[in-house]
Amino acid sequence: MGKRILIVEDDPSIARLLRDNLVFDGFVVEHVSDGKHVLARARQFDPHLILLDLILPGIDGLELCRRLHQERERIPVIILTARDMKEDKIRGLELGADDYITKPFALDELLARVHAVLRRTQNHPQRLVLGEVTIDFRSMKAVRKEQAMNLTPRESAVLRCLSEHLGQTVTRDELLRAVWGYHEATLTRAADNLIARLRRKIEPDPHHPQFIRTAHGDGYQLTPDAEAESPVLAGSASANDTTRDN
Repeated sequence: MGKRILIVEDDPSIARLLRDNLVFDGFVVEHVSDGKHVLARARQFDPHLILLDLILPGIDGLELCRRLHQERERIPVIILTARDMKEDKIRGLELGADDYITKPFALDELLARVHAVLRRTQNHPQRLVLGEVTIDFRSMKAVRKEQAMNLTPRESAVLRCLSEHLGQTVTRDELLRAVWGYHEATLTRAADNLIARLRRKIEPDPHHPQFIRTAHGDGYQLTPDAEAESPVLAGSASANDTTRDN
């Protein structure tokens, strides 16, 4: 059976277009048109992905995105909306959306992004341990030696993105697209400044990082240190029984 996709869309013509093309592409699809019924339907249908409009009767899509992100088992979300303001894109991504597509959209691009998000999230880590620090991506909480730490949603999103590519280089442009919502290369130090803040919070010695390392000229890697406890990923199919090492 194909992967399950829940469409949350109050326009019946758009919902029908999406359903027909996703079913043709091999997905199992259900549709909800009212924001009030989304959470209950998501629990029953257990989708692999949700296509979420923002302008909905009942509950606004951004509020739904926040609530979905707080669910015990995280569900990947692609926001599909006519709202194209930069602030809406940033807010949606900060609340946990995996992608943001504006209407009108090309069906081939939408399907490509659906497949990309499913590939990226199929082994999505729920918990990350870096030495004395534990980050729970489901609850968006972090602790060091059982003491609560203050990580912003964007800091958590950067760590999640790096943990999905453990030991691999994630470029600055990739971080800016995944976390800040930029779809074109841009000159900004936002990613570098945020990494510097994360190192001050997580690394035993921020000036000699063990976990968040710079790939000079490219971006950053989340990687174990030979003399430090390895990062531990929990919640993914490949990390339930073993620690992932380089």
